[in-house]
Amino acid sequence: MNFEINKGIGRNVEFKGLESQYLFVFAAGLLAVFVVFVILYMTGVNQWVCIGFGVTAATLLVWLTFRLNAKYGTHGLMKAAARKRHPRYVLNRLKIPRLFTKYKKE
Repeated sequence: MNFEINKGIGRNVEFKGLESQYLFVFAAGLLAVFVVFVILYMTGVNQWVCIGFGVTAATLLVWLTFRLNAKYGTHGLMKAAARKRHPRYVLNRLKIPRLFTKYKKE
């Protein structure tokens, strides 16, 4: 099987429709689901419960990753996270003369 990873020079990495950081989210998520599956199985949880968890979590991860990719695009997820951390406005309720006075440190 031959999979084409890059579509050209200077373009973002794309694989099966997933672009750039979503590939890493997808791979890390599948790895995390697998690790949790193995931990559950090793602790003695019923085999069918482990399989059900693995299939459900992997399906949810695939759906969510492709949904985020379609909604935000290549760099939109980082922009949305930055927008949430940025204050909408800055308040300054000090009176103007008080802005120019120096305070002594004690």
